[in-house]
Amino acid sequence: MTDFPSHDLETAPEGSKPLLENSQKAFGRLPGLHKVMAESPQVLEGYQLLHKLFTETAFDADEMTVVWQTINVEHECHYCVPAHTGIAKRMKVSDEISNALRDETPLPTAKLEALRVFTLQMLRQRGNVTDEQIQTFFDAGYDHRAVLEIILGLSQKVMSNYINHVAETPLDDVVKPLAWTRSDTHIAA
Repeated sequence: MTDFPSHDLETAPEGSKPLLENSQKAFGRLPGLHKVMAESPQVLEGYQLLHKLFTETAFDADEMTVVWQTINVEHECHYCVPAHTGIAKRMKVSDEISNALRDETPLPTAKLEALRVFTLQMLRQRGNVTDEQIQTFFDAGYDHRAVLEIILGLSQKVMSNYINHVAETPLDDVVKPLAWTRSDTHIAA
């Protein structure tokens, strides 16, 4: 695979430098994904904006983690699954939820499991979900806003997951202990 540049504050294009400074402030380091994205200031800015907007949705920390990790696991993103495991820990999401997402085992509540199943349906069916699938999601306690906000989360994760695939982004040292590979079982949506 072609080596993708990995920038720091000195080597990044001018338009990416303030964005990398924001990453440094937010994480106390430069995440490898952001260093790769910095090659295109527009990509890094778009990703940061989508991330900010997704964290401002109606979803709580557990629900955001379910959406993010469901997509990361389905896309088999070697970088994002461990990174979001660390993020989940900082957000005080239980290990029970994180492990169930990583291992593709049932989540501890029916509502969270419905969120995972619907997120998988949206992803696998490319948004072509049935009325019955939407109604089942609504019956679990979600609404139209949640459907739209899942799509926002999908947009963010497609960027990061696909970039990590093509760039083969190395894991950051801080999340290496959380490294992940997909098990042989897959959840049917």
